[in-house]
This record gives sequence, structure tokens and C-alpha cells, in this order.
Amino acid sequence: MTMKLSSKTTTLLVLTLVVVALPFLFPSSYYFRVGSLIFVNGLAVTGLVILTGYAGQISLGHAGFVGIGGYSCALAPLHIGLHPALAVILGAVLSALVAWLVGRPILRLKGYYLAVASLGLGALVAMVLANEAGLTGGPDGIAVADLGLRPLLKSLGLDMSNPVFWYAFTGLIMLIGAWLALNLFHSPTGRALRALHGSEVAARTVGVDVAKYKLRAFVISAVYASVAGSLLALQNKFITPDVAGYMHSIELVTMAVLGGAGSVVGAILGAAILTTLPQVLTVFQEYEQLVLGLIMMLVMIFMRDGLLPSLARLIRGRGE
Repeated sequence: MTMKLSSKTTTLLVLTLVVVALPFLFPSSYYFRVGSLIFVNGLAVTGLVILTGYAGQISLGHAGFVGIGGYSCALAPLHIGLHPALAVILGAVLSALVAWLVGRPILRLKGYYLAVASLGLGALVAMVLANEAGLTGGPDGIAVADLGLRPLLKSLGLDMSNPVFWYAFTGLIMLIGAWLALNLFHSPTGRALRALHGSEVAARTVGVDVAKYKLRAFVISAVYASVAGSLLALQNKFITPDVAGYMHSIELVTMAVLGGAGSVVGAILGAAILTTLPQVLTVFQEYEQLVLGLIMMLVMIFMRDGLLPSLARLIRGRGE
């Protein structure tokens, strides 16, 4: 008797095997650092899958929530003595609150108007972080204290200064985020989001509260981005306003679109490619943006659904 695994279980197994197997291919500890950056970006773009891939909404200011999460880990322990672990939760709550407050008016917009409005949100967050030098350190950034975590982790035999720890920890958080996103996809909420992605008019006709579900997707994706920002800040022990900047938002959207915005694994693949590629292209640093742009053009022309969905469709076609 054979047992057939669900697509959700298969996806999680594949992701887990990749996370576990990759270290055996790493020639040095530097690659653990790159791997952890891939997982952090993968977590952020998984949130964009929920917003863009499931609900069909475009955000060009999502790095603003990354900045809120990162600076919460820097400022909350410094100014109010909050434990770094609680600061991560605080950042997620603040991001959810901002997304809820801002999302209510801007999600009434559609298409390019929504993209521009979300871009303005990200620019506003980056501007505040850069200009409030007395609080945030200004353009030079601010150190992130992790002393509250070190004793706890040391008692468990874990070392925060070890890149292997951050590889394992960020990989685990990314897998949890992917699991939650896949569960959402198969839930009634996920079906409602996909319905309004296909047609808001049709979704409204069958009883879907379009405004509520748009806002719900926006808030959830903001929490994903915030946690990713917190992980980035704690790992780097330093953060600057660039993390909330326009270019970072574009990078996140590009990662999602490159791999396939409708697929969790595809978006994580896009994050892996665009995080790794600059490391590979260091010898061609002057042409890095040119190469990245060329790759995106080719994907958008020949693989409009993203790399992974297009390759999967091609393989199925040949199999038939």
C-alpha cells in the first residue's frame, strides 16, 4: 500500500532537505553566512507571495516593514530595556499595526496607484529612520545589542557568533514561515485571497469581503517582512536605513517575481538566486546591475510566471 504525500508536505520536505543538505557542500564558513541571508530574504519574499501571489496586490514599499522590524531590535533593548526576543515580537506588532492603519486607505487603490502608494509608505519609513539621527543613529545606522540573548543561548550550548548557528536558526524560521504560508494557501482565507486575485468583481459576487481580505494579506506580509528585518539586524549586529530603502523593496519584489510570485518555493528560489548572484559577480562588479537586469528581462519575456512554475510546466509538457 503506497501513501501519497500532499503537495504541501512534499514542498516542505524538499525545502527541509535542501536546508539540511546544503552545508555538506559548503567549502568554508563564509557560505553559512550567505545561506542565512538567503533564508532571511526567503522569509521576506514568502510574505510577498501571500500579498502578490495569493491576493494579487502589489507593494513597492515592503522594505519599510523590514526596517521597522530591524530597528525595533536595535532601539527597544537600548531605550526601554526590552529583551531582544520580545523586541522581535514588538517589531512584528508595530508592523502589523502600521500595515493595518495604512492599508485601509491605500488598498482601495488598484494597479499602478496601489504600487505608488505603497512606495510612498516605504520611502516615508526610510526617511524617518535616516533623519531622526538622535534616536536611530541617522544615515550611519545603529548597533544592535544582543546581550540579552547570549546568556540564554549559551546555556543551551549555542553560540550567536557562529555562522552555523545563524544558518540553522534562520533556516528553521524560514521553514516555519513557508509552512504557515502553505497552510494559508489551502485554508478558506487562502481560497478567498486567490478568488480576489482572479477577479475582485467575481469574488465580491460570491460573498468575499474584498477589502477585509486584501487588508489581511497586507498585514500578514508585513509581519513576515518585519521578522526578516529583525533576524537581519540581530545577525549583523548593525542596521542602517538602507534596509528600508526603495532599492531593497525592489530587490524583494524582483526575488518574488524571478522565482515565481505564486509559489512559495519559487519565491525562495528567486531569493537564493539574487542573494547569491552578487557574490558570484564580484569580479564583474561594474556590470552586476546590468547582468541582473538582463536576467530579469529574459525571465519576464520567456518565463512570465517565474522560473519555477515555468520550468515545472515545461517538464510536465515533455512528460505528456
